[in-house]
Amino acid sequence: MAAMRFSVFSPLLAVAFLSLPLVAQAASFRELSGQGYKVGALSSNKAGIRGWNLSRGSDRYFCEMRATMAYSGKNGMVSAGRMITLDRATVEKRLGSSLNLPKYEDLKAGRLRADDVGSCRKLA
Repeated sequence: MAAMRFSVFSPLLAVAFLSLPLVAQAASFRELSGQGYKVGALSSNKAGIRGWNLSRGSDRYFCEMRATMAYSGKNGMVSAGRMITLDRATVEKRLGSSLNLPKYEDLKAGRLRADDVGSCRKLA
């Protein structure tokens, strides 16, 4: 009986294990930028997640935005989760003035720091 269970499940297990490498191909922003991938402007994917498209030839990746707040202009800040404008003086008073935040203008243009980028997934 045990041999029969093994023979029934072995083809299913083989298919599952062989398809794993094809399910998700992830890479880091550092790896991709080091390989010459070009960064597009800030956009949203189909699920509404904000991030950037990276491309090199026909290969394309979508990298999620990890930055949660950014400086905007001289006196403003932006909360990236809901894209709301914040008063910079008030935020710095509460959290401290030594925040290491990116500039929103740089994020929009695709001028990124590796710390501001989350996971990157290959697009079909």
